[in-house]
Amino acid sequence: PTPFYAEGGGQVGDTGNGESSTSTFLVKDTKKGAKNIFFSLVEVVDGELKEGDSVKLYVNEALRRNTEAHHTATHLLHYALRETLGSHVKQAGSLVSPWRLRFDFHHFSAIDDDLIFAIEEKVNSAIFDDRLVYKNFMPLDEALKLGAIALFDEKYGDTVRVVEVDGVSKELCGGCHVDRTSRIGIFKILEEKS
Repeated sequence: PTPFYAEGGGQVGDTGNGESSTSTFLVKDTKKGAKNIFFSLVEVVDGELKEGDSVKLYVNEALRRNTEAHHTATHLLHYALRETLGSHVKQAGSLVSPWRLRFDFHHFSAIDDDLIFAIEEKVNSAIFDDRLVYKNFMPLDEALKLGAIALFDEKYGDTVRVVEVDGVSKELCGGCHVDRTSRIGIFKILEEKS
């Protein structure tokens, strides 16, 4: 068991620190291996860390909170792009980190400044409305019937996690998110390129 989120779905792995009775260490990254086994990549700062040691783990809370904000903002951006450019827009990749987000998608042309402003306005409106963010597990077929967006190149099990921004978006997602959109702060598109 670990409180650390492993890299996946475009979201970076958690970092932080830990301690055992004989060591202190930094958690530099967290990855997921086969059979959903999580691996924390650590650097021992003091002492010796041995197999079987009982450890206390501490996620870097500030970085996790920023990642949560960027991940929920990614869902709001997906919604705003579809509302502004059309329902053909589908996520084709992403990066969600504590420092920024990147959202990859297909569209027919570059997006002009007026449309970028309209997209920003839709996202910021959902943020300023302080909407609740729900996370629920349900059968895949039920989630799809409710209109949840799924990335069809992803493999899903029979039970999925649906992240819903109240009245705005509904997507299948296993990542970390804020509980209310106001925690995101403000959204600004810095660059759009092919």
